Amino acid sequence: MAASFVALLAVLVVLLLPLPVLLLGAWKRGRLAVAAPHVVVVVLGDVGRSPRMQYHALSLAQSGFSVTLLGFYNSKPRDELLQNDSIQIVKLTELPSLGAGPRVLQYGVKVVFQAVYLLWKLVCTDPAAYIFLQNPPGLPAIAVCWFVGCICGSKLVIDWHNYGYSIMGLVHGPQHPIVLLAKWYEKFFGRLSHLNLCVTNAMREDLAENWHIRAVTVYDKPASFFKETPLDLQHELFMKLSRTYSPFQSCSEPLDPSVERSAFTEKDCQSGMVRSLHGRPALLVSSTSWTEDEDFSILLGALEKFEQLTLSRDSLPSLVCVITGKGPLREHYRHLISQKHLQHVQFCTPWLEAEDYPLLLGSADLGVCLHMSSSGLDLPMKVVDMFGCCLPVCAVNFKCLHELVRHGENGLVFKDAEELAAQLQMLFSKFPDPAGKLNQFRKELRESEQLRWDESWQRTVLPLVTHK
Repeated sequence: MAASFVALLAVLVVLLLPLPVLLLGAWKRGRLAVAAPHVVVVVLGDVGRSPRMQYHALSLAQSGFSVTLLGFYNSKPRDELLQNDSIQIVKLTELPSLGAGPRVLQYGVKVVFQAVYLLWKLVCTDPAAYIFLQNPPGLPAIAVCWFVGCICGSKLVIDWHNYGYSIMGLVHGPQHPIVLLAKWYEKFFGRLSHLNLCVTNAMREDLAENWHIRAVTVYDKPASFFKETPLDLQHELFMKLSRTYSPFQSCSEPLDPSVERSAFTEKDCQSGMVRSLHGRPALLVSSTSWTEDEDFSILLGALEKFEQLTLSRDSLPSLVCVITGKGPLREHYRHLISQKHLQHVQFCTPWLEAEDYPLLLGSADLGVCLHMSSSGLDLPMKVVDMFGCCLPVCAVNFKCLHELVRHGENGLVFKDAEELAAQLQMLFSKFPDPAGKLNQFRKELRESEQLRWDESWQRTVLPLVTHK
């Protein structure tokens, strides 16, 4: 009964809303000609977990635009975003689960609610020259943003991170009617945009060939704060994490009370000197959204094999495996991890503050990426961030990964747990070995002089939004 009432209410709102929206849109179109340059950035997801859209907002603000960022506020964005006077964050409210009625009805009500709610929020913002939209999720945001652009005179810019229908296909199957409908919707309304950005050349070619959409490739690049972490900041981070997570705690207390110790570092509080502990464990990091396109059973299987190798080889270190992130499968994998009783591998699954995540990557010895891409056309931003911190990476292989990871040059590519275990054995043999392959990869990353986000954005995106 409650579900039917909510559905009826949503339909009535849809029928009654267009007239005031059109009137407000006409008034805003008149204001747009005299307003200061303004851009609306839309994320129908958690702003704090949408780094690329945060970077767009910051780059637009630094280029003289005022920015309104609409999105859910489940986790805190970066301080640079919060402290920028040119950026206003408008928090969207998620519709609570109805908890009753068929799943199709619940999904339909959610889409209708989001469409009406987003439409109202957009027409209530200041007139914008451009609406930047992250896709996915694009249902119903693409259609709503296009409609607002029509009535308010704004140009729609879609930033294609992946295809939404392909992610739905992982759950429902590629031939499910909802997936086919989502594909049609994404294709139809995607063609109505004014500008399109995408994350790989492979996606650009696919959009052109199969969707008849012309896009500009804007590769993910690390922001300036992704860099190697100095030893003193590493120690501060490890001590902070040790208060909550036991793998970061020292196995033994120092005899000198003026010395503080983590599992990896030791600091003389009188002199301020920090050193890495002899015989410390290696720090392996993986970040994830805990979704269906990342199979963490591969990592767990590889670490079990690594555990067996450490029992027979003295040259291999113990490991601390840190897996960061939030997502729907997190509890499922945490349960699997809790059933592992390994002597030489410890697990930790924290959700880090935005400012601590780059520090962790810059402190780690190896990154592991299990992103397999539902479409085969996007690249894992986590690897971009790891490379920004000069952190060597082992990544599971898929169609266009070669655009980012060059096997044997800046990292390694694997296909299964067996291959990953062999790579871990090779990289961590005689750890820490200055002449080992791990340090060779790190040296290659240091010498590569990677292009950073700000410079890349100014070369690729800024000319598109300043062209008259």
